[in-house]
Amino acid sequence: MKKPFTHKEQLELLKKKGLVIDNEDKCLNFLRSVNYYWFSAYFLPFKQKDGTYKSGTTFENIYRIFEFDRKLRIMIFTMIEDIELSLRSQLAYYFAHTHSPHAYMDAKYYGIHHDHNRLLNTIKTVINNNRNTPVVLHHNKKYEGLFPIWVIIDFFSLGNLSYFYTDWLVNDKKAFAKEFFNTPYTYLDSWLKCVTVLRNRCAHYSRLYFSMFTDIPKVPSSIRYICTGRVFDQLLTLKYLYPYQNKWNEYFASPLTLLIDEYKESVSLNHIGFPENWKDFIFINNLEDTCSKEKTKSIYLFQKQQS
Repeated sequence: MKKPFTHKEQLELLKKKGLVIDNEDKCLNFLRSVNYYWFSAYFLPFKQKDGTYKSGTTFENIYRIFEFDRKLRIMIFTMIEDIELSLRSQLAYYFAHTHSPHAYMDAKYYGIHHDHNRLLNTIKTVINNNRNTPVVLHHNKKYEGLFPIWVIIDFFSLGNLSYFYTDWLVNDKKAFAKEFFNTPYTYLDSWLKCVTVLRNRCAHYSRLYFSMFTDIPKVPSSIRYICTGRVFDQLLTLKYLYPYQNKWNEYFASPLTLLIDEYKESVSLNHIGFPENWKDFIFINNLEDTCSKEKTKSIYLFQKQQS
């Protein structure tokens, strides 16, 4: 078994591997606040076969990559909040109006791969976890524990929402994907799976920089882009799912440009899967100047304050 290293020993180990540390106090204080094993993953792009780091690798540069990664996660998570809230509303609206407010409890409205017991157990769990909330107390008392879809869906996680939709009958999935996203249902299946994984990575502070994603989103044939498995693929998923398309450039694409520009000396676009013409893909209609530059800057500064 490996023995635990003190923070000072961790610092010495980094130096032994070739990391240039100009300010040891800053590095030591940082190691006291983050898990060494977790942080060491940021060194992967600079690691050589013998375990040492490439010549010229500095703590300051790695720290800036860490900062960039953290700010990117915050930006992404903010957009996913809007996606999740909108998706709840869209799924509940479609299902209630196409079938009935309580049809979600009936297995006949789901496909052949659906595990209905799993869904019922999920519903039972979320009701129990929220048993003391006014909403659950009210429906238990007045409606004998029956919850219309637009009520119960507010207790669903993004993963629950994704599984709920994915298990629908194909005709329902086709109609829903066409009505709300103007896309084939197989694409929406892919996007929801990807955004769920991305959301969980951001929520649990997982590294995005130089990280691979096993779930690759389907990209419309009109887009001449080949997925690399890096985080840029997932940003396209956000773009396709984001409910306020007229705000996408202002709320995400332009602030992302400012973030990239701020850390351009430290961050390699190859490490995050950004092609050279990444703006052509990330901006809607490729109109960078459709947003107020001052407003875009204020949004970006606000996001910096939150981070």
